[in-house]
Amino acid sequence: MMSPRFFRVFDPEKKMTLKPLFASLALLALAGAAQAQTKWDMPTPYSDGEFHTINVRQFVEDVKKATGGKLDINVHSNGSLIKHPDILRAVSTGQVPIAEYLLGQFGNEDPVFAVDNLPFLAAGYDNAWKLYQAQKPILTKKLEGRSQLLLFSVAWPGQGLYTKNPLKSVDDFKGVKFRTYSPQTARLAELLGASPTVIQVPEVPQAFATGTISAMITSSATGTQVKAWEFVKNYYTTNAMHPKNVVTVNSRAFQRLPEDQRKALQAAGAAAEKRGWDLSRKREADANKLLADNGMTVHKPDAALMAAMSKIGDTITAEWLKAAGADGEAIVKAYRGK
Repeated sequence: MMSPRFFRVFDPEKKMTLKPLFASLALLALAGAAQAQTKWDMPTPYSDGEFHTINVRQFVEDVKKATGGKLDINVHSNGSLIKHPDILRAVSTGQVPIAEYLLGQFGNEDPVFAVDNLPFLAAGYDNAWKLYQAQKPILTKKLEGRSQLLLFSVAWPGQGLYTKNPLKSVDDFKGVKFRTYSPQTARLAELLGASPTVIQVPEVPQAFATGTISAMITSSATGTQVKAWEFVKNYYTTNAMHPKNVVTVNSRAFQRLPEDQRKALQAAGAAAEKRGWDLSRKREADANKLLADNGMTVHKPDAALMAAMSKIGDTITAEWLKAAGADGEAIVKAYRGK
């Protein structure tokens, strides 16, 4: 026999209030809504003012809008969440679900990652885009093997040469302490007869001031960031290569999303890629002007200098092809249309 207490709960004649029941249902609904929202942390190595970060923040806003706030991505800029050298592994292991990083920095892990760091293989934006299209199918498979899905990739402005004194020929680099940031730029310095020295961007001004370096290869965007006019007077727009950043998502995290959110993520990525390349072109033009406005001489390299530099680039590409094997040959063949 049921207890009287049981009937007190359900007997309408007792005029029991339903507020507690409604309150409980409301709490359950809120809990369900909270579970329906996915929150991701996204590390990037770059500062908030850098065009890559501006583009990434627009990307996450587009995702949030397209999903009605159900996928909310929190950007952690300037290496504040995870340091740059650790980001690739962090995405692969699922430590973070999504991230941005400079692909060529991990060229020692796989040569395919470094093809856009080969000097003078694909000089200028049009060639850089063509090289990216040749690289993309193989790059996608390589990242999938590391539990990552490529969402989009954006090139940096072209890399140029910074020197204290005007260049007469490549022989002027012999014995010079040369700032580098990748194995390929280090090899470039070696073949120029210079002494390669790895210096992080924030340390560049001090390195020039102390004589640790006296020349470097980097973009005009980085040059304006470090106020290069305070320690060098010459910039040569060689556009030697356009290294790319990539934004990737952990494959398992991606598959856990509902289909509509996966589509929203990929659509926002496609838009970010187009916008990012446009931003990069503008950043290069603006930065070249800013260098000149601050007293630097912005040189267009003469034919002799470019020929000598391109010859060195051919040597580096040949060395890379040996390391990259069939994948490298496929990329270069597709790029050159052979």
